[in-house]
Amino acid sequence: MTDTPLPSPDLSAEPHEGVPETQRDARLWRDDGWTARVIKNEDDDGWAVEMTKDGEAEPALVGPWTMGRDKKNPKPLDTSAFNTLVKTASEVLRRHEQQLHAMLHKSVTVASATGEDELEITLDIVPAEDDPYAMLTARDAFGEQLAQVRVTPGFKLTKASAAAWVENEFRRPG
Repeated sequence: MTDTPLPSPDLSAEPHEGVPETQRDARLWRDDGWTARVIKNEDDDGWAVEMTKDGEAEPALVGPWTMGRDKKNPKPLDTSAFNTLVKTASEVLRRHEQQLHAMLHKSVTVASATGEDELEITLDIVPAEDDPYAMLTARDAFGEQLAQVRVTPGFKLTKASAAAWVENEFRRPG
């Protein structure tokens, strides 16, 4: 049995009116909110696959793709491979979102001014292009907001800086 070259789909096609939501070609699969494209690997003679979530401009995942039996053309996409790629790309996006959340949201617990209760102090960075800033917020043990001030996105939230803010009666840190 010999492998015949696979037809090359229009790899520049993006989902839009008239393009089916589900498409299952040897090099292009669209389904379940994802598009898998088998592309020529620019780094070597092989092939790569890129996974792009619907509505996103950039792929969430680009990785090597298996050669077919003829050692020239890529192995065709199939249901199993597509499902594995969706799972992997989804995990990449989830990790990216978790990392971004961790970078933009910090939290410490400190004693209240009376020392009787604990307060949760959070710093939420808003990475706006024109005017990035951060919100410093104090909440009591019941989650009720006690104070909130706008600070620079470079504000360092530590137990010491949070305690100083509480001791300073929640005045905006200098």
